[in-house]
Amino acid sequence: MLPPSLEAVFDQFINKLASCEWAAGVRCKMICRFGQRFLTAMCSFSYSRVVLPVSVEEYQVGQLYTVAEASKNETGGGDGVEVLKNEPYEKDGEKGQYTHKIYHLQTKVSGFIAKIAPKGSLTVHEKAWNAYPYCRTILTNEYMKDNFMIKIETWHKPDMGDQENVHGLDPDTWKDVEVVYIDIADKRQIDSKDYKEDEDPAKVRSEKTGRGPLGPDWKKELPNKSDCPHMCAYKLVTVNFKWFGLQNKVENFIQKQEKRLFTKFHRQVFCWLDKWIDLTMDDIRRMEEETQKELDEMRVKDPVKGSTAAED
Repeated sequence: MLPPSLEAVFDQFINKLASCEWAAGVRCKMICRFGQRFLTAMCSFSYSRVVLPVSVEEYQVGQLYTVAEASKNETGGGDGVEVLKNEPYEKDGEKGQYTHKIYHLQTKVSGFIAKIAPKGSLTVHEKAWNAYPYCRTILTNEYMKDNFMIKIETWHKPDMGDQENVHGLDPDTWKDVEVVYIDIADKRQIDSKDYKEDEDPAKVRSEKTGRGPLGPDWKKELPNKSDCPHMCAYKLVTVNFKWFGLQNKVENFIQKQEKRLFTKFHRQVFCWLDKWIDLTMDDIRRMEEETQKELDEMRVKDPVKGSTAAED
């Protein structure tokens, strides 16, 4: 185990990293090793269900739009999102869009941590294969190599979140999976630090679609509304962390933060509906190209933005 003083530093470190919010799948949670030997491996699983008053086809555009916009909010002062690749892929019968991004986190932690963190430990690589309606995202860190991995696998289905084990896990694994139900209109599920009135589905109405605000029984009423589509994002999160004495603590913490990210992100998707509902996938691809160039400039020219160690 770590000494109390060092463990306190570690707690601050993972809290700051896990609170950096780049969307949908876009996350930056990385753990820095302080010389402890890696001895055993563990995995934890969570299974989030997010019901939304949009169609599967609409969500494809809305998700990508929100990812791009949220990335801008976290980039500046040398840190933020760097897009290395964004290109079509086809492999083993699966076809979609492949992205490789780097999250630079130097200003997301305290100055003390930034000074003692080993080279390469404050960057997270995200590789994503978007074969919509199935998506797979893997987060790694070059310093920790095989000792740290977060995998998010998502199926988007035109239902109300009533399917079990959509990802086809074996029975022994499935019985240990924590199932999490996310209600985007329930204010109790959003962290107080993340709350914004203009990102509250219980208060926002889409003028273009007439959807919202969402009442307390919106999920019960949704299946009976012929003029409003619905879908569910089934998200399976696998966390693998090898650090003797801290596996459970870190894996549980990351799972909690993933739920926080999913909740905030999908509230934004709905509340920004009027900004993306008229866009096409061609519009999104052009927007992604422009955003990639903007992010490169923002990392160099803009001041530090978004979550930083000075918060809390």
